[in-house]
Amino acid sequence: MKRAISIFLGAQVVLLGVYLISRAAFINAEVGFFSAFFIILGSSYAYKRMVENKVASGEYVEERDLLDKIEDPHELFDDKPINDAPYEELDLKSIIKEEKAKVKNFSVKNIKYGAKGGISAFRIVPYVFLVLGFIALKNNELLSLWYYLPALSFGIIIGAFVSKEVIA
Repeated sequence: MKRAISIFLGAQVVLLGVYLISRAAFINAEVGFFSAFFIILGSSYAYKRMVENKVASGEYVEERDLLDKIEDPHELFDDKPINDAPYEELDLKSIIKEEKAKVKNFSVKNIKYGAKGGISAFRIVPYVFLVLGFIALKNNELLSLWYYLPALSFGIIIGAFVSKEVIA
């Protein structure tokens, strides 16, 4: 936690240097930085909570490892026995039914689970701040994309470092 705070304070010192350019540049940089920073932090936290809830509910089923999925996405090299019967002896209708049963369909449960991760307040509030901050800068004729956009990318980078320290 101390390291995350020091990263954040270091970023604020860098942004304070923008104040030497102008007050408007500093405001643009701060709004851009905080928008991106809170979006990354909120998304990371919401994703962590979603994973923890899934594990706690027992929904999580251990699957094949990532390397195995990449090397053999269709499970061609698994140790399952292969039916080497001639074509005439195969029951194609039952094979098609088995394969269709393996395909995951959309269900209300899947939609509900996906919506929980996307509709979290930890994700929505930072995006509202991003939009309202941009509109406020534009309406007050303070918006300067030369300072706003780099501050967004700086906020993404610092947010990733801080979320790695805090969330992990």
